[in-house]
Amino acid sequence: MTDAFHDSVPSRQRRRFPGISSRAYEHPADRSALVALRKLSGFDTVFKALSGLLPERSLRLLFLSDSVRVSDAQFAHLNAMLRDACYILDLEKVPPMYVTQDPRPNAMCIGLDEPIIVVTTGLVELLDEEEMRAVVGHEVGHALSGHSVYRTILLFLTNLALKVAWIPLGNVAVMAIVTALREWFRKSELSADRAGLLVGQDLQASMRGLMKIAGGNHLHEMNVDAFLEQAEEYEAGGDLRDSVLKILNVLPRSHPFTTVRAAELKKWAATRDYQRIMDGHYPRRDEDKDTSVSDSFRESASSYAETVRTSKDPLMKLVGDIAGGTADLGGKLYGKFTGAASGARSGKRPADQAGDGDGGTSGSGTNGNGTTGNGADGGNGTGGGNGAGGGTDGPQDGPKES
Repeated sequence: MTDAFHDSVPSRQRRRFPGISSRAYEHPADRSALVALRKLSGFDTVFKALSGLLPERSLRLLFLSDSVRVSDAQFAHLNAMLRDACYILDLEKVPPMYVTQDPRPNAMCIGLDEPIIVVTTGLVELLDEEEMRAVVGHEVGHALSGHSVYRTILLFLTNLALKVAWIPLGNVAVMAIVTALREWFRKSELSADRAGLLVGQDLQASMRGLMKIAGGNHLHEMNVDAFLEQAEEYEAGGDLRDSVLKILNVLPRSHPFTTVRAAELKKWAATRDYQRIMDGHYPRRDEDKDTSVSDSFRESASSYAETVRTSKDPLMKLVGDIAGGTADLGGKLYGKFTGAASGARSGKRPADQAGDGDGGTSGSGTNGNGTTGNGADGGNGTGGGNGAGGGTDGPQDGPKES
């Protein structure tokens, strides 16, 4: 791709990142897994052998026969975005892209030998040019990181779990692997969101795109700041019961909830790491072979520890307190589950505090669409020992986007 091509799209100037390594934007948990896999001797050979068992060839033929391949002659504006994203991230080989008829907004990057990108008509019709540019950059980020390989494996194992469900413990074993892959893949989505921001270099467009995926094409009815407040409310609201429900809601999903993705992306955009990349200081691809696996795992562990330390989620707070050697664990457990103040705080047993206020708890249930892995909303309310009480209604997640 030439500089002349890049000058033609888009109309505004953006920074390019020659030789950038995917490590520059990968979430620490995602990066540690990828670095370890890249270091495994014979890993590529194993996956090439495994490719014969996977429906990759079938998928390629399916999209070729029943979707529209993006080119200069078809969906030319998407083709320009794709080539532009590859230019920005310095991906030499442009992966093929297909548009498939589906009203649900979605996109994915799959394939073992060569990645292919698929976007639905629902997504193309939903997003404007700059929002779509961030999505295309997101998928190119998946390709650069090699996520398409593991995405394909995840799809295969998910289908395998259904086929071996009748075998005693067979389904349990496969689903344990699938659950671990999904946790990794949720982190990989945060990585790809960052890649989308590096390509589009327009944080507001990235925010709008995620908001539209959650709430549809009603931008005049939505507000980015209010949308981000939902993520804050989701993380901090409720007690331990709600924390458990959050875990159960997210387990079957391959993507984090949309409000959470928006909040995480905004947080990363404010870091020095992002600014250093924009200033041209980032890891290079030719340095990947020298990356330390142990250092990557330490960064991952540090990231999780920081999440626990700074999280406002009741369960994460409790985990942090336990790790910090907090005394009177029983009092904290009682307070977290009931919403009442801990007896350790006032010097009284929980039973002695009954006369101090009219505290109580209330909570609403959750519902979700298990068939798509989307949509879970939950509400909760807590009443403190001093009679204060409140309730919140959680957001509902719309169709997912890869």
